[in-house]
Amino acid sequence: MNIEKSLSHIEFINREHQIYHLAYDQEILFFQSVKAGNLTEVRRLFKPLNIAEMGVLSTDPLRNLKYHFIITIAFLTRYCIEGGLEMETAYNLSDIYIRNADLCQTEEKIHHLHWEVVEEFTRRMQLLHTTRLYSKPVTACMDYIYDNLHTGVTLEELAAVTGLSPSYLSRLFHKEVGTTISGYIARKKVNAAENMLKYSEYSFVDISNYLGFSSESHFIKVFKKYTGYTPKVYRDTFFRTHW
Repeated sequence: MNIEKSLSHIEFINREHQIYHLAYDQEILFFQSVKAGNLTEVRRLFKPLNIAEMGVLSTDPLRNLKYHFIITIAFLTRYCIEGGLEMETAYNLSDIYIRNADLCQTEEKIHHLHWEVVEEFTRRMQLLHTTRLYSKPVTACMDYIYDNLHTGVTLEELAAVTGLSPSYLSRLFHKEVGTTISGYIARKKVNAAENMLKYSEYSFVDISNYLGFSSESHFIKVFKKYTGYTPKVYRDTFFRTHW
């Protein structure tokens, strides 16, 4: 492919049809407003995905919207992580909404999903800014747990990552997060299991193994403790086959 030739051609077409992309500073201001949790400003700056300034990524209207939707989510995810949103939460939200978009069969549903994901990220950032941020050692623990959720994370590993003694780290984590490190890990594994039960067809054994539970029965016990449901009842109740 001759990139320079293609670039010149699309610039000519865009000028002829008066197609202009959104101003860079306007885009940045929008994502910074989401990052700041400023819902009022986000509503003011929000633009639908099908306006001419967004550009054309596909001649198929629905596919074009989906492409822009995925790009928007990528920016939302990274801006919010930079703003302090827990990495696991940000990437899980990204995965959930992209999977939902993939199942959408109409442009109207993509537009609805677009505002929903923008509002979801903004409200989470709004909540984050009204509560106390975690210290660097605790944030480092959370990031490490996220990266190694599918393996066994030990207190000693986390102590090595943060450069703190295990006993001090345990006290600090419990003080800031309100739960023990082991309780936090269990909760995050259950969160991941909830998503897998809702949005995938993995068996209970596969989910149990993937998340590093000692056995399927242990997985069922822990899952019910945190959700009030067995995995089977949870999937039967919340599994989504379409948007």
